[in-house]
Amino acid sequence: MTPDIKVTLAGVEFANPVMTASGCGGYGEELAKIFPLSKLGALITKTITPEPRLGHPPPRTAETAGGMLNAIGLANVGVDRFIKDIIPFLSRQKTRIIVNVAGSRISEYVEVCARLNDIERIDMVELNLSCPNVAQGGMEFGNDPIMTEKSIAAVKKVFKKPLIAKLSPNVTDIVAIARAAEQGGAAVLSLINSVLGTAIDIETWRPRLTYNRGGLTGPAIKPIALAKIDAVYNNCALPIIGVGGISDWRDVVEFMLCGARAVQVGTALFIYPDAPVRIIEGLKDYMKKKNIKSLNDIIGKVRKY
Repeated sequence: MTPDIKVTLAGVEFANPVMTASGCGGYGEELAKIFPLSKLGALITKTITPEPRLGHPPPRTAETAGGMLNAIGLANVGVDRFIKDIIPFLSRQKTRIIVNVAGSRISEYVEVCARLNDIERIDMVELNLSCPNVAQGGMEFGNDPIMTEKSIAAVKKVFKKPLIAKLSPNVTDIVAIARAAEQGGAAVLSLINSVLGTAIDIETWRPRLTYNRGGLTGPAIKPIALAKIDAVYNNCALPIIGVGGISDWRDVVEFMLCGARAVQVGTALFIYPDAPVRIIEGLKDYMKKKNIKSLNDIIGKVRKY
């Protein structure tokens, strides 16, 4: 038996459920030197904003127990250069392309997405409503249901392909935010973005990040991600892309049992850049061993007490 690992999100079919998480694989050029990007279900690009951003000064990453803190500050090339220099490369890749978009104001989300709307090679946009390490934008749009709905509805007017809303765990009620995203016109949810945290150097007594705080990623946040996905899956109709601490195929099975239809691999790429390939092969072997024909037989099938 050859397991069927294809998944469909908002009417778009993906060859497999494994994607890169925004910010961890750049624009795909470095990863393409390690494995063919056609092995991915989708490449999700580093965040794009209207103008280029340098981000925060170093140090802007720090290792922690079971994870990593980062306060990159959405450093990116800006939409003009992205269209001119990056899209030609992405157009040659035989995988789905999802562009992560952020802004300091709703009008900036709208501006970037309007520019991307006519680019045929882009399959979806992921709206970053939840970055914890920028002074303006990010979590401002994703920690309030009204702002979440308003932001997505505004972008929906100019971007006609499916919109993914990337939500933050740093909220009181993520279900309320998910429902607001659905009401605004999101077609898919990605859960979760990084968890707000910090770390201190006990020799200098200074934070280990110049921004003083950052987003915690890696295996340490996996239980949080699973709990958030479980809550949203049982209270919102939108399909979910799970993200947060996925390192191997076992993690993917857990995320799918909790309700994720696809997954994003992030911090693991810094350790094993070919992690997505390993995960896909491991997932196939697991399905063969368990005689599971389709991923639909796993998704949301956790057996609760």
